[in-house]
Amino acid sequence: MYLSTHQMPLYPGTGALTETGEYNTVVNAPLPPGDGGEAFRAAFESRILPRMREFAPELIVISAGFDAHMRDPLANLNLIEVDFAWATQKIMEVADRCAEGRIVSLLEGGYDLEALANSSAAHVNALMRG
Repeated sequence: MYLSTHQMPLYPGTGALTETGEYNTVVNAPLPPGDGGEAFRAAFESRILPRMREFAPELIVISAGFDAHMRDPLANLNLIEVDFAWATQKIMEVADRCAEGRIVSLLEGGYDLEALANSSAAHVNALMRG
């Protein structure tokens, strides 16, 4: 299963709400430019987490992209560090229930160095507290 929150429209133009994959294992929660933490959390709570819980993964791989940070020059979302920490904690709750806590996190994106450093630290701190 692949679950994603992301800005849309944005390159490469994929990730629409209606794109569900051949076996209904793709869940997209696109956000319009300008959205911030409240919209991100609502999309996570309504689309991402329910499907993740239903799927009950044995391992969760996080593609940690921090280009949704408000300082990032690539996208136009307005997330801040606490939003990334919150999402990490929510994913960890699913991992604890379904996957014996197994999570792998890979850095994907983030192009403002200060925002990337702070967001990565918030994410890793949340992982370490789990």
